[in-house]
Amino acid sequence: MSLLLKRVAFDGASADILIEGKLIKQIAPEITVKADKVIDGSRKAVIPGLVNTHTHAAMTLFRGYGDDMPLMPWLEQKIWPNEAKMTDEDVYWGAKLACLEMIKSGTTTFFDMYQRLDATARAVEEMGIRGVLSGVCFDHFNPTLAERCKKSIVELQGSANGYSDRISFSLGPHAIYTVSGELLQWIHAFAREHDLLVHLHVAETEEEVKNSVQKFGLTPVRYLDRLGVLSSHLLIAHGLYVDEEEIGLLAANGVKVAHNPASNMKLASGVAFKFAEMKQAGITVGIGTDGCSSSNNLDMVEAMKLASLLGKAWRKDPEVLTADEMLHAATEAGAAVIGLNAGKIAEGRLADICLVDLNMPAFTPNFDFVSNLVYAANGSCIDTVICNGRIVMENKRVPGEDEIMEQTARIAYNLMSR
Repeated sequence: MSLLLKRVAFDGASADILIEGKLIKQIAPEITVKADKVIDGSRKAVIPGLVNTHTHAAMTLFRGYGDDMPLMPWLEQKIWPNEAKMTDEDVYWGAKLACLEMIKSGTTTFFDMYQRLDATARAVEEMGIRGVLSGVCFDHFNPTLAERCKKSIVELQGSANGYSDRISFSLGPHAIYTVSGELLQWIHAFAREHDLLVHLHVAETEEEVKNSVQKFGLTPVRYLDRLGVLSSHLLIAHGLYVDEEEIGLLAANGVKVAHNPASNMKLASGVAFKFAEMKQAGITVGIGTDGCSSSNNLDMVEAMKLASLLGKAWRKDPEVLTADEMLHAATEAGAAVIGLNAGKIAEGRLADICLVDLNMPAFTPNFDFVSNLVYAANGSCIDTVICNGRIVMENKRVPGEDEIMEQTARIAYNLMSR
C-alpha cells in the first residue's frame, strides 16, 4: 500500500512525503505519483512517532488509585496486592487503553515491563503500534522462585516468535532489591545469547541506594558492574542517583537510560536527573512516562516539557535541555535505545509518523514549531498517526476508541471490587 502526505510542514518548508509499504520512500517539495491514499497535510506539521522508553501499560487500570504516596508504601500497599488479582482480561484491556492513549498523543513505540505479556502483546497487535515487551520477573532472592523465573523467560521467548514484526520480546527483571544477583547474571547471559534487551529499574530513590550499600556494599550501578551485567543490552529506568564514576561505567558499557520526569516528581523520588552529563558522556537517553499509576498519563508531549523544565529548575540554568534536545530524546534517541530504524523523518526510515494540528492556540503564533510543541502544546495536538506505514489514527479519531474506554473502566472497577 502507498500513502501520500501532501503539503505538510517539514523542516521549515512545505513538503510531500510518499510512504510505500513500511518505509518512507520519498520526500520532495512536490510528488505527483498516484498513491492508494492521499492525506491533505495543510496546516499540519510532520514529526517522527514518539518513543516511550519506560511504561507499565496495563497500569492504566490504576490511574488515580493510590496517589500521593511514597514509592515503597505505594507498591507494597496499593499496587502489588491488586496486581496479584489481575487476569489476562484485565491486562489485555488495560494495555489496550494504554495503546489508545499513546496513539492519541503521538506515541508509536513503547518499551513495556509487565506481567501476562501475551495479553499485552494481543492488545498491541490489534492497536497497530509497536511494543518492546518485557515480562517482569521477581525472585525475591529465593532460589526456587529464580528457577521459576528462568523457566518462564524461556517459555516467553519461545512464544514471542509468533508475534508480528511490530512486537519485540525483552527481559524485565524488576529491580536489584527484588531480583537476586544470580538471576540478574543469568538474564544477562540469556540476553547476550539471544540478542535481547533487558529492562531494569535502577537508582530510583535514595532509599534504594542506601539499602544497596548496606546489603551489597556498593551503590546500584557499581553493584551491577561487579555482577558483570552492564552492557549495551541493558536499559535502566530512572537512574536518578548516579555519580560521575557511575556515569562513566554506564557509558563505557553502552547502557541506555530512560528518564521519567513525571513519576520521579509525583513520587518525590528525586529531581536531579543528570541528563546533560549522561549525554556528554555518550549515553543514549530516552524519555518515558512510567505507568499511569505513578504518572497518571502516557502523554509523551507533556513528558518532553516536564523533562526540560525539571532539568532547568534544579540546575537553575535556562539554557540546558532545550526543546530540540527533548524532541530528539523522545524520537531518534528513543528509537536508538530500541535499535529501531525510526525516530527521524528521512527516506529509508520506517514510516512511524505523526501529523500535528497547527490550527490551535498553542501554535499561534508559530515562530518556533519545536518550541511550541514542547513548551506550549500537549498530546491533544496530534491529528494523525501512522505506524509501520499504516494509519492508526486520522482526524484525532481511533477506530473503536469509545468501546475501549467503556470496557476498560468496567474492568478497572471490577478489579478493585475483587
